[in-house]
Amino acid sequence: MKKYTTIVILLLISIFIMQACEEHTAAPDDSYDFQAPAYFPQLISPTNNPLTKSGVSLGRMLFYDPILSSDSTISCASCHNISSSFAENKKYSVGVAGATGDVNAMAIINLAWQRKFFWNGRAGSLEEQALGPVNNPLEMHETSENVAAKLTHSKIYAPLFKKAFGTATVTPEMIAKAISQFERIIVSNQSTYDKFYEIQERAFTADEYAGFRIFFTERGQCFHCHGANGTLLAHNLDTIFRNNGLLTDQEMIGKGLSFVTKKTTDDGKFKVPTLRNIALTGPYMHDGRFENLMQVMDFYSSGIKQNRNLDINFTKSPERLEQYGGLGLTTVEKQQLIAFLNTLTDTSFTHNPAYQNPFKK
Repeated sequence: MKKYTTIVILLLISIFIMQACEEHTAAPDDSYDFQAPAYFPQLISPTNNPLTKSGVSLGRMLFYDPILSSDSTISCASCHNISSSFAENKKYSVGVAGATGDVNAMAIINLAWQRKFFWNGRAGSLEEQALGPVNNPLEMHETSENVAAKLTHSKIYAPLFKKAFGTATVTPEMIAKAISQFERIIVSNQSTYDKFYEIQERAFTADEYAGFRIFFTERGQCFHCHGANGTLLAHNLDTIFRNNGLLTDQEMIGKGLSFVTKKTTDDGKFKVPTLRNIALTGPYMHDGRFENLMQVMDFYSSGIKQNRNLDINFTKSPERLEQYGGLGLTTVEKQQLIAFLNTLTDTSFTHNPAYQNPFKK
């Protein structure tokens, strides 16, 4: 009898161990397999917020859910519409109760390779950036703490936070991490320009290639700001802020990077945005003053204002600046530049199901 009892106990232990092992091995791996383009620079990935399937999925829901705003009318997607390549298609964003700011919302493209966020660089990480609109009275007009409380008491979200972060008690930090995870996986690299860059074949028409040559030479000077990294079409790493002559000395006081640094030498210097999908992201400039790309070309050709912080790439040719008020581009050159800029459009990006609104069937 004693021997029989021992055998039964051993058998039960064996079954328990087998079940435990089966449950452990059956548990799906939650790590997110993020495939960065091979020809892109090194990814900027924080160790305290690794990408997970549950985190990215949760972040996508939060991005599209107006629950983040005080009256549940404004979501992140309200100002970053996927059809506009996650940019604002109006001059200024409209927040709760119709409040408006004074800047045009930047496009969310390839943010995983950037270190500074917002036009004035006031956020040093995606996590820091994520809650900025929530606490802005001109945007979502809410507080991070209130949003955390709403999500904690949500029958939908509490289990999702439990799965992603191990607790259903939501904190502002967890919200920021989830939204940042979703924003990090938003990648655009399937444009005509990418075909040329990646496989080194002539994917351009004659006009597109002419515009390419203007862009990447001193004739257009565009590459100094937007082509330092040829793959991103923007600066990454330390992120460059430039004064491109939009404002006069008086107009630029305290605006741009100087809002953060408090240095007068940074007045009028704004973050250089990516040009990827530029045909979709209008209106243009930090204040949305230009409605189309031809207006942008006209500005750089003859509308630059000579202020005290004007970027050196304009001042190194003072005679041209004095004569033309800019680069002095011909009508044909403007059209060729626009033709090249159109090759940066990635339609698969705006139709990617992984980026779409999860609440729409």
